[in-house]
Order: sequence, then C-alpha cells, then structure tokens
Amino acid sequence: MLGTLRKFSSSILAKIFLFIVAIPFVFWGMGDLFSVGNKNTIVKIGKEKISINEFINYIKYSPEIENNNLDKQTIRNLFNNFLGDKLISMEIERLGINLSDVSLARVIKNEKTFKKNKEFSRVEYEKFLLKNNTNAILFESKVSQQIKKEILFNFIGGGVVPPIFLINDDYNKINQIRNIRYINLNNAFAKNFNFTSEQIKDYYEKNINLFKKNYTTIKFIKLNTENLSDGNEFSDFFFKKIDEIDDLIVEGKKIDFISEKFNLTVIEKVSFDENGKNKNNEINKNFPESLIPDVLKNNEIKSTLLFEHENNYYLVEIDEVNNVQESLDDPNSKNKIISNLKNKVKRETMSNLISKINQNKFKKQDFDTYSSSEGLSIKNAKIDNQNDTKIFEQDLINQIYKFPENRVIIVADIGLTKNYLIHIDKIENKFIDKNSDDFDNYFNLSKVKMTSSLYDTYDAYLNKRYKIKINEKVLDGVQNYLR
Repeated sequence: MLGTLRKFSSSILAKIFLFIVAIPFVFWGMGDLFSVGNKNTIVKIGKEKISINEFINYIKYSPEIENNNLDKQTIRNLFNNFLGDKLISMEIERLGINLSDVSLARVIKNEKTFKKNKEFSRVEYEKFLLKNNTNAILFESKVSQQIKKEILFNFIGGGVVPPIFLINDDYNKINQIRNIRYINLNNAFAKNFNFTSEQIKDYYEKNINLFKKNYTTIKFIKLNTENLSDGNEFSDFFFKKIDEIDDLIVEGKKIDFISEKFNLTVIEKVSFDENGKNKNNEINKNFPESLIPDVLKNNEIKSTLLFEHENNYYLVEIDEVNNVQESLDDPNSKNKIISNLKNKVKRETMSNLISKINQNKFKKQDFDTYSSSEGLSIKNAKIDNQNDTKIFEQDLINQIYKFPENRVIIVADIGLTKNYLIHIDKIENKFIDKNSDDFDNYFNLSKVKMTSSLYDTYDAYLNKRYKIKINEKVLDGVQNYLR
C-alpha cells in the first residue's frame, strides 16, 4: 500500500521518469558491448544466427522490466521463453501458416474490448493502444503471431477424440473404491523412543557442528508519519523524507548519521537466529517477524537497509553476527537431539520394511505377522475415491492410489509425522456412462492428456530437427549486465 502511494510523490515520479529514460540507454549500450564477431550472436538455431538485439528487444516488452525484477534466473527464464518463441516462429514459417490482413482485421473488429454500442469503435481501439503504451503496428503484429501460434497448436493437437476406454481409464483412476487395511507405524516407532543420556551425549559429540547457531544483531528505527513528518497522514513531504533516507543509504550513510540528521532519537536493538528467535528461544515482538528473512539475505555487517511493512518503514543496520555454540544442557539442544534420534528410528524402521517390500518379501501374511509380533492393531478403511480425505490427507491418498491390489506399501508425509503400513485388500473399478453429467469433464480430461502427449512428441521432434547452440558467454554477459 505504501509502495503504491510512494510512487505518486513528486520525487518518485522523477525517479520513475529517470528509470524509463534510462532503459533505452541501457539497451542501446548493449549493442556496443556485444557487437564484435560471435559476440553479437546469442544463439544459433540450425544455420540461423539469432542476434543479441533480438533478445534485448524481447526483454524490453516483458513484465519483468516493469517490475524491475531482472535477476539471473529471471533472465534465463526469459531466454528459454524467447528460444521457444523463435522455434515456434520458424515452424510457422516452414509450414506456411499465414493470416491475411482481412482475417486479422476481422479478429480485431470482433473483439469486445474495441466495441461501443455493439459496433467496432476506432476511438476505443486507439484508447486501448494509448493506455497500453503501444502502437497499431506492434499490437497487430503480436495478435497476428498469437493467432498463427493457435493455428499451429491446433494443427498438432486439434481434432483429438479420446476413445471410450481411455475416458474410462481416467475416470476409474480417480473414482475407484479402495478397501485397505492399515497399521499406524507411529505406534511401532514409539517403542524405541526411550533414549539414554549416553545416546544423547554421543549424538551431540558426533554432530557438534549442528548445534552452532548464528545470531544477527540489528539496530533499527521504525519510520512513520509521527516521527518523520509530524502528522498522521501520508503526504508528499513524508515520502520525500523516505526518498532522502533511501538516497543516503545508497551513499553509504549509517543509521546513526541518518538518525541524527532527521532527529530520530529512538534506535532499538534486537538479536535473532534464522527462525527469528532470540537466545532465550523467544520471538522478538518489537521487530516484524516477516522482515527477518529479508534482513538475513543481506547479512553484511554494518550494511544499512530500508524495508516497508504494513503502514511503516523500517530503517535497519546489521550491527554484528555472532556464532554461538549451544551446550548439551540447553533445552533447545536436547529437544533437537531427541527429535533427530526419533527421526533416525523412523527412517531405519521404514527403510527395513521398504527393503523387504521391494524384494517381494513382505506380503499380506507378513503384514499380519508384523502386526502380531509388534502388538500393533490393524484397522480397516474404505476410500471412496481419490479425493476422499476422511481418514488420510490428500498426499497420502495419492500415494495409496499409485499401487495395485493386494500390495503392501508404506505411505508417509514429508515430515515423517504420519506414517502407515498399508495392505491394499481390494479395488472396486468404476466405469462412466456416456449419459452421465460428468462424462464431458472426463472426455476433456482425456483429450487434454492426449494433446499434451502429442505436444511432448512434437517438442522431441523440434529438438531433433533444430540443432541449438547457445552462446553461454554472451548470455552470461547479458545476465551480469542487467542484474
């Protein structure tokens, strides 16, 4: 909210204007930077060399430019999208897919956005172009290219009609009833959770580095309308002060200097670990917990930062980072050790069972024997379909539905908090009637899966047809230049 308001202050408008003006110079500069020899080629597709300028022009019109979010991974993702668009364009040209001016005009004139009183309005069309900061030539070129893409995709996957057996297969996978028998393995684990003091000490000594923790100490000032502008409302004056502070941070000024310059007398100090807890294992209530990950990303000592949070700004300086060795007597250490020892028991027990299952040495009879020997009860359950979460969570249900009838399996969540040994006793298959209300839904599901498979095949075909050689040095140069 504050970020939005801040954009409307006069000083920020100047900055935005500067940024907009600067963008063309940034991209103009790129031409000189990579204009020698192969440095002008960012990728070669077959015999065609794709220049860096084409990629730069592609980046210019991406949403990431507007968000000023051009990190290395974003540029790599943009390049992959750019490469995909180039391959599609080459296929469109190879297959002779065209769209006449008459057809393009018909598409645009039938767009609801450009209509007034149910008729195409040139005025509405021009207003749209102005609002989106584009022109007719560029917009119509993009529309034409998009329609050609749709024609290409329809050429590849259009007209697909899934046979009834595939529709039934998809329906059955989701709606089949599964009758299972299950053992809660947490009851088996609990029998081995009595750890001696020697076991705890031994684990601590062998894994002592696990009990080192960094505590970051920061100095911070909460900035609001009361201490920065002597008022209760957000004003141009308030945001001007924020911008001045922002500029001082860029100049390398520290929190004490800024505090003295703006008469900000209250500087607070807090310490926290990566979980936002202090040395007493308590969450500090004075500093917003949600800002802590952002502070830790910039963990350079004496660095000064400015964050927005709700209706306040926070001026932060990282004062020091201390590496603390937790003692064995620390309750946090002991709890961590016990938790890790418990997980070790769980992993070893399940690993032993999974090994036997994979070797086909743990079947229904072994399931029953394990229950008796360990004194664990067996429960029966009926799962009505793959979305039935009355007993098990969705992730566990999905695991259960991957295996066939009369199979013993282990299912567990990622944190090993819910763990079950399961025997799939009986599967009741289901079939869909053509007159069912759900038939169209499953017809479309099967069609999408078939079409997706065709697209995957086409993708493999493109990889074989077009030899792609990426100039990684040039791409790295773009990434480093724009970051």
